[in-house]
Order: sequence, then structure tokens, then C-alpha cells
Amino acid sequence: MRFSILGETLARHDDGTEVALGGPARRALLTLLLVRPGEVVSADRLAEEIAPHGATSTHALHSQVSRLRAALGPAAIERAGAGYRVTFDQDDVDACRFERLAQEGREALGAGDAARAVPLLREALDLWRGPALADLAESRTAGAAAARLEEGRLAALEDRIEAELRLGGHRAVAAELRELVGRHPLRERLAGLLIRALAAEGGQGEALVVFEETRRHLADELGSDPSADLAALHRELLSAGPSSAPAAPPAQLTSFVGRAAEVEEVTALLRAARLVTLIGPGGVGKTRLSVEVAAGGGDEVCFVELAQLRAGADPAQAVLGALGLRESGLQLGPTGQTPVERLVMALSDRALLLVLDNCEHLVDGAALLAGRLLAACPRLRVLATSREPLAVTGENLWPVRPLDDAAAARLFTDRAAAVRRGPAPAPETVGRICAALDHLPLAIELAAARLRTLDPEDLAGRLDDRLGIGAARGNRSAEERHRTLRAMVAWSWELLTESERRAARRFTVFAGGAAPDAALRVCGADGETLESLIDKSLLEVAGGRYRMLETIRAYGAEQLEAAGEEEDVRGVHALLLLDLVRSADPDTRGSDQLRRLAALAAEHGNLLAALAWTVEAGRWETGLELLASASSSLWIRGVRASVSPHAAALLEGVGTAVPEGFGEEYAVCVLLAAAGDGGAAVWRRHRARAGRELAAAWPGDRPGRYPVVLLSWMMRNATESDPGEAFAFVSAQRDCGDPWVRAAARYVAGFGPLGEGDGAGAEAAFAEAVEGFRAVGDRWGRALALDVLAGLAGARGDRAGAVALTDEALALTQELGALEDGADLLVNRGDHVVGEDPVAAAADYARAAALARSAGSPAGLAAALRGLGDMALLEADPARAEGLYAQALESADPHWVKSAGNRVRILAGLSRVAGLRGDEVTARARAREAADYARTLTGRDTREALRVLGLPEPLTEAVSRM
Repeated sequence: MRFSILGETLARHDDGTEVALGGPARRALLTLLLVRPGEVVSADRLAEEIAPHGATSTHALHSQVSRLRAALGPAAIERAGAGYRVTFDQDDVDACRFERLAQEGREALGAGDAARAVPLLREALDLWRGPALADLAESRTAGAAAARLEEGRLAALEDRIEAELRLGGHRAVAAELRELVGRHPLRERLAGLLIRALAAEGGQGEALVVFEETRRHLADELGSDPSADLAALHRELLSAGPSSAPAAPPAQLTSFVGRAAEVEEVTALLRAARLVTLIGPGGVGKTRLSVEVAAGGGDEVCFVELAQLRAGADPAQAVLGALGLRESGLQLGPTGQTPVERLVMALSDRALLLVLDNCEHLVDGAALLAGRLLAACPRLRVLATSREPLAVTGENLWPVRPLDDAAAARLFTDRAAAVRRGPAPAPETVGRICAALDHLPLAIELAAARLRTLDPEDLAGRLDDRLGIGAARGNRSAEERHRTLRAMVAWSWELLTESERRAARRFTVFAGGAAPDAALRVCGADGETLESLIDKSLLEVAGGRYRMLETIRAYGAEQLEAAGEEEDVRGVHALLLLDLVRSADPDTRGSDQLRRLAALAAEHGNLLAALAWTVEAGRWETGLELLASASSSLWIRGVRASVSPHAAALLEGVGTAVPEGFGEEYAVCVLLAAAGDGGAAVWRRHRARAGRELAAAWPGDRPGRYPVVLLSWMMRNATESDPGEAFAFVSAQRDCGDPWVRAAARYVAGFGPLGEGDGAGAEAAFAEAVEGFRAVGDRWGRALALDVLAGLAGARGDRAGAVALTDEALALTQELGALEDGADLLVNRGDHVVGEDPVAAAADYARAAALARSAGSPAGLAAALRGLGDMALLEADPARAEGLYAQALESADPHWVKSAGNRVRILAGLSRVAGLRGDEVTARARAREAADYARTLTGRDTREALRVLGLPEPLTEAVSRM
């Protein structure tokens, strides 16, 4: 018999039929006896508990026991001394089974076996049907037993969630944890689990908010601080600063055959030589060899696929993207750097293997880039693949040759087994096939795919007829082998059905692969057709995306042009991208921001290809709309400079005839073109017209189509001598119907009172902006507003508040991958705590310097070095401080308003150093330089200018006196 007391008390026979227990008194009696099976419960306690409003008589108790025995069996309950006990085993009672299973699950979790813990804990929790000991709800003394069981239930729930988190199930438990934390706000373990789940999902900002709310609840209701464990988790969250992950080599879908010795030899060559180029004809296996070398080297690797770039494109942009580096910070300020300069700074002291795959159509650009990086970055090594050498000093060439007889046969047999069951083809037949294909890996794989429909002998005969087998097969030139591969690709193409050929040639317009829905739409095919192309080795699928090998893509592109379809298909491709970015645009500023940004990042190569086509085809309206619809993601992801050449070309094509109704798109195009090389000239030429078009698109009584253009316009104009008109234009949208625009307008409006010295008014505006951005789920705007709000809190002496706000902003920049902004925020945090905790401040400055170097951000590095210089002065080391300040001054950007306060602080620091060594002339000169720079930049008197730029009062006083 089985009993349940985790909920209403029930008894069931072994066959599952329920036992009729009778009324409340009898159920309460049985419940009391089942709480501890086998233990004696006194008759007095039983009499009192089953009738809490008046004790049950001895006779009535005996009567209830007798009736229970009649229902459960005469031996079920026995008299023992002055009480009664049940004779069932503990495992017959759900509460006892729960406690046993929960303990076993907890022990498995403690031993690190989360996979075993989860089913045990789930089984334990599934036993619950309601509140523990529900039939004793009115009992005066059973509350302790019920509380013990309920506490055990909650602990088991926490154990189960922790086990699932260890197994990577953070997304599945986050919603459950939010609900539990809401019901148990003082339970620190639940709060810690939610923090871990949110952090694992990329929600560091929300995780910090959970910690702060828990800390506040503990302080308000218990008067205590968070436990050591929760405080340590908070520190761990803060220490996990923003980072970038280089692009890994592409996943390989098949086994690697025949080049194990070459992998070892190329790896050894790379240890001795810093530039190795794998050269050979298409289809010989250069890319696959580079992937295997990169995977087996043991060093950090960045794999850059250049095939998706058009001839003449800048490979440095592609390397930046593959390294996970943004071209600019969240503030959208001018970097003053070329992509190559940013790469040099980011890689200057980084041990990395950079793989540049498919360089042949960009050989000049790839050569210049490799030469510059290798000269400036001593720990960098480069492995390139190309059909011709890069011709860079120090280059070591490794010719990738066709497979030998044995390796070619193994490759064919391996691939054949994947498509055809039965005995392996005869070795002689395999040899004939491989010889006919010049032992080229791609040709062999294409031929093996034909065994779905051909016998090996039939395949060999057809290859003999089509390609011939000459005596000099093993000694043919690269050009002749290329003709063999082309003939094999052509034959594979000819054997396709018409619908397959159409789909394959249309697929070639994709750059960097395609999602399934996109491939179906552009190819005009169904899923079965694309699956057939995969079966025939003309397409691959990995990571949920279709892709095509470059050799096959090049042949297919020729077929697309020959069929006269290229313009139509590229038009479909461009409209597909337009639909994609247009539909994603609102989400890039909302709660689904991270997922949408990641999806758009995967399509960046396709966006660039579509933009290039709109320029070539003169489709100005499509190009303008593509840029404008993609602008939110381009700005937030920090990659706007990658489209600047296309934006400039569109402006050139449009000229003075802006298409009717496309004024706002034109203004966005101007802003994007101004972000690239020659951007200053573009800005001067188009700024006035763009301003008029933008004012017409955002009249104040209705919103425009592209909200992010408002912040971009304001930030771009912030570098002008009189940005007031742009600030007023944006802040006028405070009552716009779009909640994101309202938040952005309040953010911009806050700078008015800030500049006028009205700290309270500015703080109110920025706080409204934070809440507005939080409400819509935008991390970008929230980080911007939190940064300013933290500075205001620090200025009024609220250091703890400033640190909390900075921490939240720092977590948001981490989610967005904004290393440069993370470095800036770490410096700010160091400035907030330096007076109370100089050790923590020094750690923040050091971390900021490392992050800024990784991001290739001289402005971030300047701020961090300035902080370290301040620390050196605190430690009475003026010589070291002077060196750090000098380095900082060299890196600081004198033209970017965001860096202005830091530049003034560097000059003030140099003035203090000179004063300490008794050089009053230099001290005064540096102080005057700081004051003059501040006055020029702000148009205010010295003291007010220094205050506006955020200098601490002691520094303001010192510079003003000088």
C-alpha cells in the first residue's frame, strides 16, 4: 500500500485503487501517524490534534483507529505503550520517499554529477500534489513538521535548478526563477541562481539589478548585508568584463583524410616562420588543411573567410569583424583610426594565429595587411590560403598538392560509404576514378556523391569518356588539374535536374551562406531540392545555415550570368535583405535586442553584397532603404564604417536629386558615409541638406521611420562648434508616441540642464531616460544614460550610487560586446572608489587598460593610463606618473568631446608632477594648457569649463589657481 501526505492525505492499494479513508478526523489521524512511519505517537497528542478545537475522547480516538484498521487492514496500525504507530515501511509514504530522493540528488550534485542529480530531484518534486500535511492545516503542533517538509521542497527545487544550470539549462529555468524570487525575496540562494541564469544568458545588467534588489530587501527587512556567497557572486559578475571571441574555424562535416603528415609539417613551419601561405588550385584542399592546422596548433585562432568579400574590398574590416571587435564605441564618436591601426593596437601583444582564407581575389590588400600586422605585432602568426603567393617579405610557401594514391582511395571509399550501402568498390575501380580526377579532393567528393545513382564501374567508365586517363596523369600542371576539376564540377552540374541547377546557380548570390528560409526564397526552390543539392555535395549545411564551396560557387555564378538571371536574382536577394532588416529593426531597440543583433550579424556579408549591387545597378531607392533599415543594428553593433563606402557611393549616385519620400533615408546615408574614410568631406558637403530632410521627417507631431537616427544625429553634431540646434531638435521629441524615442529625447534633453549647472534637473532627465530604455528593453540607450547618471551621482558625493549605476552600465556593455565602452566605465568606477579603496581603483584602471588594448581603443587606453598615473602620484612615484601621463596624452583624442575631460585631467596631472619636482614654469604652462583647452572646447570661463568637463573639485581648484 502507498500513502501520500504531500497534499491531501491519500492511500492507495498496490494496484492503484484508492482507499476510502473517511472524514477529516480519520485523515488527520492517519496523517499524524505517517509523518514518521514506525514512530509512536502518543494517544494524548492524537486526541488533541485530530480535533484541535476540542480534545477527542479516548473512546472516540479508539473508534477512529478501529475504522482506519478496517480500511487499511488490521495490522496497519498497532498499539504501542501509550500510543499508536503505523507498521508500513518508510518508502511507502511519499514524504519519506521525497526526503530520500532529495538527499540522493543533493549528494549527486555535491559530487559534481549534475546529470544524475536532475532526474532524482525531479522524481522527488513530482511527488508533491499540494501543501504538505494539508489535512493537518488547523493543527496547533503539526506546523513544524509541515514547515520542515516545505523547506525541504524549496531546497530540492533549488538543487534541481542548480543542477540544470550546470548542464546549461539557464534559459529554461530563468522564468521559473524570476517567479520564485518574487515569492521568496529574502532567499539568497534563489537570488544567486537567478543571477547566474541571467548572466549565462547574457543578461549581466538584469543580473546586477537582481543583486541590488536582494541587497535592498535584506537591508530593509532584516537589517543585514548579503551573504559572503552572494557578495562573491556579485564580484564575479563585475569582474567578468566585456570580451571578444575570435571567429573559430568553420565546422567540418566530414572526416579528414590523407594529410596528417602535412598538418604536422605546416604546424612546425608556422613555429619557425610567422607567415605561411598554402598555395594551390581550387579544390585541392587548402582551406581544409588550414582548418586542421588551426585546430591542432593549441593557440588562439581567428579564422577569416575572405571569399564573401568582393574584389577591392578592405580585408582589414573583415578581420576586425572576425576578431569580434567593434569599429567604434556605443557613443558613436569618431575613432580617428583606420581599421588597420585599430588591428595593430588590438594585436600588438596578443599571441594569435590569424588564418586568412581565400586571398586570391584580394591578394594585394591581403598582402599589405599581413605585412603591416606582422611588422607591428611580434606574437602574431599568419596562415593564408591563396591560388598565388602574397609576395610579402618573410613569406613561406607551402604548395598543397593533390592526394597520393592511397589517400585519394581512402577519401573516395570513405565518402562512397556515406551514400551507398554494400561492399566497397573494387580497389582497381577506385584507382581509375581517382586518377581520372587528378586526385583532387573536391573532385573526388563530387564523384563519390554520384554513387547514389551510378555503380562504381559505370562511374569510372563515364569519367574515362569525359576526362580521359593519360599516362602523364600524375605530373599534370596546376592549370591542367584546374581544368579537370572544372570539368568534374561541370559534369556534376549537368547531371542535376533543371530545378536543382536553377536553385544552385541562384544560391551563388549569397555571401557568407544563407538561412533556410532565405535560401528557399532566393533559389525559388523547395526544401527537397536543397536537400538533394546537399546529397550531391554542391551545398553544405552547418550551424543551421546553407553554404557553398567557393570553387562551386564561382562556377555557379558563371551559369547564373549565362542564363541571364543575375540582375533579377540579385534584385530578389536585395529585397530579401530589405525585408529582413526592416522587420528586425524595431527589435534591435527592444527586449529581443541581443537575438536580433546576432541574427543580423550573421547576414552582414549578404547586406554588403546587396548594397554593392544596388550601387552597381543604380537602384538608389533600394540602397537607401537598405541602409536606413539596417542603421540601428549597424550603429549598435559598432560596424557602421563597414558600409561607409557603399553609403558614399549611393550619395554620389543620388547627387542632388533625392528621391521623393526618401529624405530621411538620405540623412541616414549621410551619417553612415561620414563614418568612413573621407567622412569629414562628405559631412561638410551634405550636412545642411541632411538636417533639412531630417527636420521634415521628424516634424514633432509624428515620428519618423528610423528612430536611432536621432541619437546618431545628435552624437555626430556633438563634435561641431555649435551642436545646440541638433540637441534642441532631438530633445523636442520628448512627447513622441514612440517610447524609445521618448527615452532618447529625455537622454538628449538632460544635457541642457547639465551644461547649465542644474544637476538635479539633469539627473531627473537621465533617470527618466534610463527607465524609458529599460521599459522597452534597450541595452544601448540604457548604458548611455546610466553612464551619465553615474557621473552625476559621483559629483554630488553619492559614491555608492555612482558605483552601482556604473556596474549596471558595465554589464550592459558586456552584453553588447562593447570593449571600448567597458574600458571607459572601468575607469569611471576607479575614479569613484579611488578615495575609499585605492587598491580596487588600481585594479579597475589596470583592467581598463587591458580591455582598451584588446579593443584597439587609444581613447580608452588614454583614460586608463591617466588613472594609473593618478595612482602613481598617490603612491609618491612622480617619475612613473609622468611616464604614464605622457603615454596617455599621446593616445588621447583632442577632437572627441567624450575624451575632453580626460585630456584636461592628464594635463592637470602633468602640472602636478612638474610642481612636485619644483618646476613651477612647466607646472603653470601645463595648467594653462588644460584651462585653455577646456575653455576653447566649452566656450565657458575656466572654472565653469572644468566643472562641465567633470574634473574633481581639488583639480578644478588647482588648475584655476595656476
